Amino acid sequence: MTFPTKADFSQIVTISFTLFAVIDILGSIPVIISLKRKMGGISAVQATTVSGALMLVFFFVGEQMLNFMGLDVHSFAIAGSIVIFILGLEMVLGVDFFKGEEGRSGNVVPIAFPIIAGSGTLTTVMSLKANYPSGNILVAILINLVFVFIILRSISFIEKVLGPSGISVIRKFFGVILLAIAVKIFRSNVGF
Repeated sequence: MTFPTKADFSQIVTISFTLFAVIDILGSIPVIISLKRKMGGISAVQATTVSGALMLVFFFVGEQMLNFMGLDVHSFAIAGSIVIFILGLEMVLGVDFFKGEEGRSGNVVPIAFPIIAGSGTLTTVMSLKANYPSGNILVAILINLVFVFIILRSISFIEKVLGPSGISVIRKFFGVILLAIAVKIFRSNVGF
């Protein structure tokens, strides 16, 4: 087994930061806290594993899979933007569209997809293949999944630190941000 050279290390750092910005797990904390309350808890292992599996599937066969189903990346991105938009509405209006009886499936939808491994993350993973070696991308995915797991595992602690009023303010603020992100994703993918 060979260790990455300096050039490889800098690529891994670049790819890791790119994925970190797209996944935006820190910005998703208010949504995750809200979903945790409705579902009675979150399985950090399940959500991270499913997110990682989705990223790997899209890394290896994403474009072929979408083509096989007669879909394109833009349609996939629009569908993801609609789910993100609904989550943003929940946060701003205090209305529940995703019901608590989802139970453990809530770790998959909407936490693993589209919050962690959303359309932006999956299309980014596919597009990175054009510029970087596969090994460096896979290492960067692993680094991001470790960070996601740590955040999901610490969500109760983060919730205690913020307190009820802090969570409420952050929830409304990030709800508006999510709405804006959803509109941006939708607008940039309509008309292709």
